[in-house]
This record gives sequence, structure tokens and C-alpha cells, in this order.
Amino acid sequence: MPPNTTATTGDKPGKSGRKKGRKARLIVLVLVLALIGGVAYGAYWSISTVRASFPQTTGSITLQGLSGPVDVKRDGNGIPQIYASSDEDLFMAQGFVQAQDRFYEMDVRRHMTSGRLSEMFGKGQVKSDEFLRTLGWDRIAKEEYDTKLSASTKKYLDAYAKGVNAYLQGKDGEDISLEYAALGFTNDYKPAKWTPVDSVSWLKAMAWDLRGNMQDEIDRALMTSRLGPQQIEDLYPEYPYGRNKPIVQEGQYSDVAKAFQQGGATSGSQGTTGTTGSSTSSTAGSALTSQLAGLYKVLDNVPTAVGVNGQGIGSNSWVVAGKYTITGKPLLANDPHLSASLPSVWYQMGLHCRTVSSKCQYDVTGYTFAGMPGVIIGHNGDIAWGMTNSGVDVTDLYLEKLSGNGYLYHGKVRPFKSREETIKVAGGKSKTIVVRQTADGMPLLSDRDDELVQVGRKAAVNTAAPDRGDGYGIALRWTALDPGTSMDAVFALDKAADWSDFRSAAALFDVPSQNLVYASTDNHIGYTLPGRIPTRSSVDDGSIPAPGWDSKYRWTGFIKQDELPYEYDPERGYIVTANQAVVDKDKYPYTLTTDWGYGTRSQRITDLIESKIKGTGKISTDDMRQMQMDNSSEIAKLLVPKLLKINLDDKNVREAQKLLEGWDYTQDADSAAAAYFNSVWRNVLKLAFGNKLPKELRVKGQCLWVDKIDNTGPVDDDAKVRECGQRDADQAQPDGGDRWFEVVRTLMDKPDSDWWKTPKSGTRPEAKNRDQLFARAMIDARWELTAKLGKDIDTWSWGRLHRLFLKNQTLGTEGPEFLQYVLNRGPWKLSGGEATVNATGWNAAGGYGVVWVPSMRMVVNLKDLDKSKWINLTGASGHAYSAHYTDQTSKWVKGELLPWSFSGKAVDASTSDTLVLKP
Repeated sequence: MPPNTTATTGDKPGKSGRKKGRKARLIVLVLVLALIGGVAYGAYWSISTVRASFPQTTGSITLQGLSGPVDVKRDGNGIPQIYASSDEDLFMAQGFVQAQDRFYEMDVRRHMTSGRLSEMFGKGQVKSDEFLRTLGWDRIAKEEYDTKLSASTKKYLDAYAKGVNAYLQGKDGEDISLEYAALGFTNDYKPAKWTPVDSVSWLKAMAWDLRGNMQDEIDRALMTSRLGPQQIEDLYPEYPYGRNKPIVQEGQYSDVAKAFQQGGATSGSQGTTGTTGSSTSSTAGSALTSQLAGLYKVLDNVPTAVGVNGQGIGSNSWVVAGKYTITGKPLLANDPHLSASLPSVWYQMGLHCRTVSSKCQYDVTGYTFAGMPGVIIGHNGDIAWGMTNSGVDVTDLYLEKLSGNGYLYHGKVRPFKSREETIKVAGGKSKTIVVRQTADGMPLLSDRDDELVQVGRKAAVNTAAPDRGDGYGIALRWTALDPGTSMDAVFALDKAADWSDFRSAAALFDVPSQNLVYASTDNHIGYTLPGRIPTRSSVDDGSIPAPGWDSKYRWTGFIKQDELPYEYDPERGYIVTANQAVVDKDKYPYTLTTDWGYGTRSQRITDLIESKIKGTGKISTDDMRQMQMDNSSEIAKLLVPKLLKINLDDKNVREAQKLLEGWDYTQDADSAAAAYFNSVWRNVLKLAFGNKLPKELRVKGQCLWVDKIDNTGPVDDDAKVRECGQRDADQAQPDGGDRWFEVVRTLMDKPDSDWWKTPKSGTRPEAKNRDQLFARAMIDARWELTAKLGKDIDTWSWGRLHRLFLKNQTLGTEGPEFLQYVLNRGPWKLSGGEATVNATGWNAAGGYGVVWVPSMRMVVNLKDLDKSKWINLTGASGHAYSAHYTDQTSKWVKGELLPWSFSGKAVDASTSDTLVLKP
């Protein structure tokens, strides 16, 4: 053992520990036999290799640096509850325990955030590292640590790092995880010590994945090569405020609105809510088409931290006041929708001071990020909180007119700030790049791709733009590139005791901007929107890239925290956030974004709550759970009545059509009707919209004969060219999210719209109107499912199409096939679907496979916190073949929740293993 981590030898595991030990030995033996039985690597692997990294969970370990003993109590699912007598001991123990279970995941994350993946995985990650070095997340994180964060936050970060390093002390890679043992075949990589900045950098990665409408900004500009302004507007309809209610309906922003109305339009006022009305469309839109195609390819190579950024992905969180609950106290539910990962992005944990005092201030439990101290979402003894992504627009892309090593701004050439970055490459030569930034800190993203430089020299612009000179570049303005205080917010939330504390803590949460819902044991509920949200001039709504040479398009400031919307104890008795509009656009003076989620999930949750209130009048914890699992398809309710009226000649297609008769629109995994409807929906989108989009938005490898285009759009003749899609299947358009629900809903009353027209293809008939296109989609869907599921519709089910595969990060996706087999799990057949409350998302352009999920689910009972419930997507452990690698997944699939102990008595009753950390 390392000199400062000595195990006590006299301790014996209990009965449950012996059972788990036998199970682990059996699993490991099967694994090793499989490896030895025919895999080339097998000869090098052994039982000891696999077991070496499993954490010690009983007995005691001595850790230098602790001021007193710390108890780590794990339940039957391996979820730890930590008990300490000082804040520093508490967070040091958190670092040690998270490293025990998840250090490989933590190490990959910090290499991603610092642009150093090539050090672990070789030259294949260089492009990704170049882009991440250009963004400079770790540089900003260090500046935050040095200049922005409070002394207490830095003390906690230091303690956490000390705990991680205590775990690493004296360990080789194979002692830490199976993945390091695998890397050892090709790489001599050794994990370095953990630093406080490594933890802060993770918040930048989270902010990047939840950055708002940047993808829409790119897509709209790309669409200009084939679509006109009205067509693009058709594909980005207005938010349906009259049908899908915003979050804040009785909230505190009326004083701001009144002052705005009295004073007239000011800098940062509510701009155009359309998507093509900004004057940037003529100046920069066509110029950016080619550059943004290249930029997308660069962005696509960047690993996601916590989720896919794009339409359709989101989260649910809602809170119900005590007057409408069985307990008489509030209930709070949350389920963030993120990319499926193995292990899950979340790590469940309790952090408890034995006695809460000025020396030890925390008694909190919930979902943490491995690699970061504190609890992100959860509850303490007084309040509970949940989060969903607000989607506010905190990024803008700028077309920059380059001139030598400078750029044009306000009629003058300004020099770029520049720095060199050296990227070390495992098994290869290091590479040095130059990062350029504008005077106000915007990195020049186009420096990261040669194609972007070339097309910047060729891209067409109108006469309003300056002469291109050496070409155009693309720069990024993003709030997270400024140092902030989000790490302070985490600790402040964790010890908040009431609404005032909660609001003060939320104000520190500058990036990413999140919808925060609140409930308290003294019977209050609330909502607040924190974040550093920019204001823009009246000529710019942030919906498309802007001309960087024109000062009118620079940000004018930031919305003051006391002017951001919030709501406290609304009369209606509940608050729902599910990525819908925060406020009605006519009642708030600032543009938060032009790209809200369209409110399909939020309105369904609202309807379920109101239905329950009108029925029994009271809502239970299990009612909240059942709402989380609601599989109802809102787009099916709109389309199925129309589809059933379509006359079809082919008896086989009619047979499939009959599946929709009497269907209740519920997308259960065993539903044949759900399988057929979703295939029809996918084919409607493809025929009406997908085949008309530019290649940059379509699925990679899918090729079409299309009209030639020049710099002004499609050429008006019979010339055709073959164009193949360029986008990964899980990011292509139309993705089928609720924006597309709204597009189709708007066009339903225009049966002769050009969107419904599609040419003949092979034996498939031409469509000249809506009903003919629907008939064509029903035919295509019948034969698509015949190919995928068989001709016998009695064997069809949604779950056979809609499957979840969990893949271990890095080596589970790009490692040798045998290693992927060892690390990955699945498939699971899932219920739910796109824009349902049970949002098991799939991309309609790319296929039916699950691409994002409710990454966890929780329901907090503010009457009796020990009766709260929770579940994680995978398990506590990041160690393949640990009993807790995916032990929660099957329950998660079924919609089950685990007991969530909080009080000392409840934790003791659920404890299976106890480890004592001694000073």
C-alpha cells in the first residue's frame, strides 16, 4: 500500500460484503476465461488486473491531511454517504471517494477541458485538442480560481484535490482502472496529480454543451444556400405562447417591463423574434455558408461533456405546492436529458457534517459531477432544487474581415492578441499552434481548419461588406470565455436555508444559465433564472451570425440580476420548466433567445398536473414518478386522425395503417402502433423537408440528385448534381424535435404548400399536396419496417427500433472490438420518444436509436426527506465488472426509483459497507 493510505488488516466484511465479493469473483472469472479463450490481449490479462482497481469499501484507510476521522457509508447500490466534522475533511473525502469509483472518467474529462486528449489517446485527438486550446477553457478556469472565487471555495477545491491525490498516491495505471491497463499496451501514459483548476474547468465543459442556440445560428446560415428567407422562417416558426405557457406567468418582472415601456426602446431591447429579419442576413448570411460547414465539422469532433447540443434535447423539472400534495408539503421532480454515457455523467452522494456549525456547514445530498466538489442538484435539510437548461442565447458568431495579423473593426484594423499552444501527442511528435483572439477576447475559430481559411477567401458577400483582402474569419463571443463565479454558486446552493439564500446563491451561477426550481420544508415553491445574459442592440437579435466589422452588432452589456425573471409561490400552485419560453415576449423587455424549445413537454406536464388536481385534488410522490414516465406523443395526436383518412391501395400498407386505429398515442416499448407511427413521422419529415435541405444538414452518406446552385441560390434550369449529406446521424436535420412538431402543425392548414410536394422516386408516386405526401410516407414506412422488423406486423414493436446502447467513453467507442465488448453494455428496448415527457430522444433524420435520455430522475418529498426517491442511468461505479457498473439501469428503464436516505437513522439502516478514513 502507499505510505499514506494504509488499510487496517483486522476488519472483516459483513454478510452483504461476502455476497458481493462472490458475485464479483464470478464475473471476473468469466471475463478472464473469455479473454484467455481467444482474444489476443487475453494472455496479458488476469483476475488481478481486473480486480486491482476495485475500491476498498470496508475497514479503514489512513489519509494524511485529514483533521479527524471520516465515515464513508455505502448502501446496496454502492452510493456513498460521507460524514465528517469539518468542511475541509468533508470535501477531501469526497475527492478520495469519487476517485475510488470514477478516476478514469475524471482524468478523461480534465484532458478534454484542457485540450490534452492527445496525451492519452494519440494523434486522432489532435484536431479536437486544437479547437479546445483555442477556446481556452482551462486558462479561463485558472483565472477564475486566481481572481474570482471566494477564499472558502478555493479552500474546498484545494481539499478536494488533496483527496483525489491521496487516492492516486503510489498507484500505477492498472491499479486505478481497467482502461489504464488497456492503454498500457500502446501508451506509457501516467496520470498526473489533480489540481483545483481541473475541477473548475469542468464547469466550462458543462457550459459548452448547454450553450444555447449556436447550432441553430449555424444551421440558419447554412440553409441560405438552398432556401429563401420565407422558407427558413417556415422552418423556425414563432413560439406558440397561446398554446404552450411560458415558465413565468405570475412572476416578478413587471417593474422592469413598465420602466422599459415608459422609457422606450433601449440598448438590449427585445429584438425581432423572427429568424430571418435581422439585417445581418444580407451582409453575412451568404458569406458564412461555406465557412460554417467547415466550422460544423470542427465542432463535431469536440467530445460532448454532458449532452448533445441541439433541438430536441432538454430536461424536465417541476414543483407542486403543498396545497395540492398528499403530504401537505411541496414535491419537486427533475430529470435532465443528456447524452447517454457509461458511466453516467452523474454521481450520487451525500455530504454530511456530523454537527452543522461554522466549522462544518454542510448537510446535503444529491447528484454530483465526479471531478468536482459539492452537490449540483439535490436537497439539504431545508430546501430542494432542480435544474433545466434555459436555452438563453449566450453565444454569437461573427464574420471577421481579416487584414494581415489584424481584423477590421469600426473602420480601423486592430491587431489580434496571439499565443502559442503546444499539443503533446502520445506516440508522436508534439504540435504547436497559434491561437488568435480579438481585443475583446473572441477566439478566431476559423484558424483551426484550413478549409475555413480558403472558403473565407472565396465566399460571396454583397456590396455592403468590406473587401475581403486576405479573407474572412469566424470568431466566437461566449459568456463562459469570461471568468465567473459558478463554482461559488455550487457551495452557496448546498447550504442555502431559504428563498433569500437560494436567490443569492443562484445569482452567482453565471454560466451555464439554468432554470432553477425551488421547494422548501416550510412550504414554499419558486423559480429563478440566473446567468450572465447579454443584451444586444435593436439591429441584432442573435439569431444568425453577425458582421464583426460593424460595432452595432457587438453586445451592449448584460441583464442585471434583479431584472431577470423569477416566480415565488404562484397562485396556480405549481411551476413547470421543460426548456420552454421563460417569459411571454410581449411582457419582457429583453431578448433572452429566439430559439426556445417549443413547449411540448412543458405543456404535457402542466396538463397532467392540472388533470390530477381536478381529479383527486392531491398529488403523491408516485404520481410525480408516473408523470416522469409519460410516453404520450403529442405529434401523433395531431397527425393520426389525418393518417386514418388516407385512402391506400396496397393491402399491406392498409394493414399497417390499421395499427393506428384505437391507438392511445402512448409510445410503449411493446407497441406496434408506436413503431409504425414514428416511421411514418420520420418519412413525412424526410419527404417534406429533409430532401430539400442543403447537404451540410443532411445525414452523412445519404445522396440525392438536386438542382445546381450558384452564389444566389438554386439555378433555374434542369441541371442536376449529386450531393451527399455531411452531418452525423445524431445531429442531422430534420431531427424530429418539437420545433418540427410546430412546423408541421403550422403547415397542416396549407395542404397545397410547396413543402408537401415531392417528386416520384422509383415505384413511389409523386406527391402534389399534403395528403398525397402522407400516403407516400405511409407506404415508405410500411416497407422500411418490413426490412427492419419483418413482414409480420404482429412482431413489430417500438422497442425493437428504439434501443439504448451504453458506451464507455473513449475506449468504448474507438478501442479494439474486444475492449468495446468488455466495456460497453446494452441494448435495452425503451419506451418514450422525441419531445415526450419520458424523453428518450432519437434523431428522425438519422434513425430510431436512442441518442439522449433522462440522465437521472428524482422526486423530493419536502414533508419527509427520507421518503424522497432517485435513480441514476447507470451506477455508482466506473469500473467495468463492478457490481455497481450498471446496476441501476434496468430499474431506470422500467421507471423505478430507489429509496433516497438522508437522515442519519435512514442512512444507517440502508448501509451495507462502511469505510473509515483516518488522519
